[in-house]
Amino acid sequence: MAKSATPPPPRNSPDQATPPAEPPGTKRPRIIGRGWVQAAILVTLGGFFVLGFLAIRTYQAQPPIPEQVVTADGKVLFTGEDIRQGQETFLRNGLMQYGSIYGHGAYLGPDFTADYLHRAATIVQDQYGGPEAGHARTVEDFRTNRYDDATGTLPWSDAQALAFNQLTAHYAELLGSPEGKQGLRPNAITDPAEIHDLTAYFGWSAWTAAALRPGETYSYTNNWPSEPLVDNEPTGHTVLWSALSLIFLLVGVGALFAAFGRWNFLGWHGRDQRQLRFHSPRDVQLTPGQRATAWFFLIMSGLFLAQTLLGSATQHYRADLQSFFGFPLDEWLPYNLTRTWHVQLSIFWVVASFLAIAIFLAPLISRGWEPRRQALLTRLLLGALVVVVVGSLLGEFAGMRGWLGPLWSYFGNQGWEYLDLGRVWQVLLTLGMVIWVGILFRGLRKRLRTEHMANMPWLFFLAALALPAFYAVGLLARTDSSFVTADFWRFIVVHLWVEDFMELFTTATVAYLFVLLGVVRERVALAVIYLDIVLYGAGGVIGTMHHLYFSGEPAEHLALGSVFSALEVVPLLFLTVEAWSFLQLGARRHSPSKTPFPHRWAVMFLAAVGFWNFLGAGVFGFLINLPIVSYYEMGTGLTANHAHAAMMGVYGMLAVGFAMFALRYFIPEERWSDRLAAISFWSLNLGLAWMSFATLLPAGALQLYEVLEAGYADARSLGYLQGGTNVFLEWMRLPGDVVFIAGGVLPLLWMTWQGVRYRSKQTRSPEEPAQVLLFTEVVEEDGNGPDTDHLVGADTDGSSDRDGGGSGGLADTPPKAHPAQRTAP
Repeated sequence: MAKSATPPPPRNSPDQATPPAEPPGTKRPRIIGRGWVQAAILVTLGGFFVLGFLAIRTYQAQPPIPEQVVTADGKVLFTGEDIRQGQETFLRNGLMQYGSIYGHGAYLGPDFTADYLHRAATIVQDQYGGPEAGHARTVEDFRTNRYDDATGTLPWSDAQALAFNQLTAHYAELLGSPEGKQGLRPNAITDPAEIHDLTAYFGWSAWTAAALRPGETYSYTNNWPSEPLVDNEPTGHTVLWSALSLIFLLVGVGALFAAFGRWNFLGWHGRDQRQLRFHSPRDVQLTPGQRATAWFFLIMSGLFLAQTLLGSATQHYRADLQSFFGFPLDEWLPYNLTRTWHVQLSIFWVVASFLAIAIFLAPLISRGWEPRRQALLTRLLLGALVVVVVGSLLGEFAGMRGWLGPLWSYFGNQGWEYLDLGRVWQVLLTLGMVIWVGILFRGLRKRLRTEHMANMPWLFFLAALALPAFYAVGLLARTDSSFVTADFWRFIVVHLWVEDFMELFTTATVAYLFVLLGVVRERVALAVIYLDIVLYGAGGVIGTMHHLYFSGEPAEHLALGSVFSALEVVPLLFLTVEAWSFLQLGARRHSPSKTPFPHRWAVMFLAAVGFWNFLGAGVFGFLINLPIVSYYEMGTGLTANHAHAAMMGVYGMLAVGFAMFALRYFIPEERWSDRLAAISFWSLNLGLAWMSFATLLPAGALQLYEVLEAGYADARSLGYLQGGTNVFLEWMRLPGDVVFIAGGVLPLLWMTWQGVRYRSKQTRSPEEPAQVLLFTEVVEEDGNGPDTDHLVGADTDGSSDRDGGGSGGLADTPPKAHPAQRTAP
């Protein structure tokens, strides 16, 4: 282990308790070109301007909810209030986590829009004499838009009214079966009034899928779903914008690689000669706030284990609806409940890791300083997180059982996929993230005062601030909103919060990790962050609309969403290629240091993120995002394949990688096990790959083929899912799940427990000076000693700021130039 030229100050010295003094009234200037900042601001503002326009168009062009639907002789079949009550019944009972509307939701039960449309059209066609004699009249009944905007009345033919009455009985049997065996609990919904309202809701959504939008030749859903009985087929918009999306993708990829092949914008190429001397993790003294985050990582791994077990139970329903190895699981944990918990926990455990790593990094960014009571606030935040998690899970169980009465949407489940938790818990989770931002600001405020707002400390803080801000947008998705408007705001959270702003926070965090560890200069890392903002701002913001091609939105959502969604692949492709150079700097093993690189497995998880980001989000995402593909594919196993590979492969691997980084400092070196970390890494990645390639991808491809051959409603039916080939593929997932849980999650849980157990124990002899450094000198290949122009965090032009280029990195140089981190009491 290399030693510093001047010994670090003793523990509890004044230099360790306070940050370095800055000249009064001065700030470190912006260290990146103004063009990067201007491009980031302009692109982001442009994206949100267009998104605002699309939000206005959503409200203007959403399908109307009629005041009443009547027969030819004026008899009322159902009212607009029945439709709204049907939606609330749908959400209260968690049916969006069983089946779907407009293709959005879960994939065990039917898509109720397509199911009602197909069944109703079949009944109407039979009333008119069968396929040959009745097809034209059936098409006329469903495609003709007879809605009277002045009176709010929608007339239906007598044949459509007969279909409504027959389907009311059908859904009563499906949703109220006393035997269960369909993924729902026995006698799930038996109230005749609720069944009537649900059927009205399904019937309204089916009407919007077939009735022509006023002044257009296609329906409110752009002719989705594919249904030959009513002549629903892809529109010209769907085909045209699919072709144009491919053209934009090719042009975007070509332009980007041409630009970055011609100019070295980021500045890390050709820097393979840099070497590092490493300090041992035992020489890093943690602050109280940092040590408190160990509990976050333990809770994270516990939630991860619960989520994977619930995922296995959810998956089992697709392989065997009758029982769970002989146990009647649907009586206590029906599919809609296990999937609700599975989806919610995927967010909770990832968020727990993100909250923890930010608090862990704050003292390092602040050059070792931490305010008083930071540990107390961190523990209070953890307690609040536990209350929200436990409260929301119990509320969802009670809400689906009908135990909460009129308070179901407040303390139970709102029922929107990914936003299932009750409104109270949703508000508390948002407030918890606001408090987290406050904790970060306390820890960063002295550093922020000395920094230009375009520099890394501010970008790290602003990226954190965006997380509660954009999660709060989900509060606009109310249970009494129209499905179309609620789904618009829901996908702002599902896509924009997750795929853009969590991506931005991820990039800022990973870049700062490498700066703090001394392997990348701050200016290089800053360029990566701005590149991320520009590229994802260009494609990701407007690309949110690729979720809403066929959800009752006008055609401009399809046009803009498809083009900009295709452009999302460009940053994924480029940043994945460039990430290997970035990660190689962090994984460097050939160095003159006697201490090996301590963060190999954390960096390995980051490397896995790059792989899954390109494959899961890029390839699998683009595979289903072209409008013409999505038209037939939406709501099939290919959607689940993309979701699992992108969510677990990117954010799941990131969360575990962050934990591995922190655990390296919590667990004493004599108890640290590279073997356990390796087992967890390979098991998680191999298990996820097995899940995708053995089950989700082939099963989804076969289901897509079934859509093309037999129709969407048939491919989404329980009859198809319980067919022999599909069931075989579902059972094929079992080995991968076992490897994932037993080899991947359990070792992680044990390591996080060790982190809590040993986080405050002394790992060095009392007489040994407390080293507080992460890395030491950066040297050249010839080994002629430290090159002061390449110290940790030095600027790319070779200059070195007093604090090592302002990186916040704690290099092994005299304490005056590189202040030591505050020693924990």
